[in-house]
Amino acid sequence: MTKPAIRDSRHEDIPAIAAIYGHWVTHGLASFELDAPPPPEMARRRDAILGAGYPYLVAERDGRVLGYAYASAYRPRPAYRFTVENSVYVAPDAGRGGVGRTLLAALIDRCAARGFRLMVAVIGDSANTPSIALHQAAGFTRAGLLPAVGWKHDRWVDSVLMTRPLGPGAAIAPLG
Repeated sequence: MTKPAIRDSRHEDIPAIAAIYGHWVTHGLASFELDAPPPPEMARRRDAILGAGYPYLVAERDGRVLGYAYASAYRPRPAYRFTVENSVYVAPDAGRGGVGRTLLAALIDRCAARGFRLMVAVIGDSANTPSIALHQAAGFTRAGLLPAVGWKHDRWVDSVLMTRPLGPGAAIAPLG
C-alpha cells in the first residue's frame, strides 16, 4: 500500500474530518467528548487552531481523507508557549496502514520547525495500545497516568501522558 500524502487541511476536508472524529467520539475512548460535534463546530475549531499558528494536517490517498492531525496549545498560560499537545485521528477502515505514523511524523516536523520544544500526547484510555505504540514509535516516552479521570461508555477511563522533545528540546533556552 502506498504511503498517504500529507498536506495542510482545507475547509472542504471538514466533512471527512467530522466523520472520522465523530466515529471515535461515538465508539471509542480516545476523546472524552460524549457527543460528536457537527461539521460547523469542527470548522470553528480548525479555524481557531490555524488562527493561533498551529499546524492542522490531513492524510489522503486517491483523493480520500484517511486521517488528520493537529497541534494546539498544551495549556493557556504563557510559560507553556513552547509546548504543544497533539491530536491524531485515523478513519476506522484505514488503521494499520501507516496513516497515523505518517501524520504524526509530519506534525512533529512542522512543530519543531516552528520552534516548539515539547509535544505532549494525552491518550484517552490506558488500554489504547495502538495509540500508545504509535507515539512510542515516534519517540514519545510515558510521562504519567491520570487514573479514572473520565467517565465514558459507563466506565472510568484513564489518560496516559506521553512526551517527546522537539528540536533541541530543553537543552538550550528558546528564542523569543
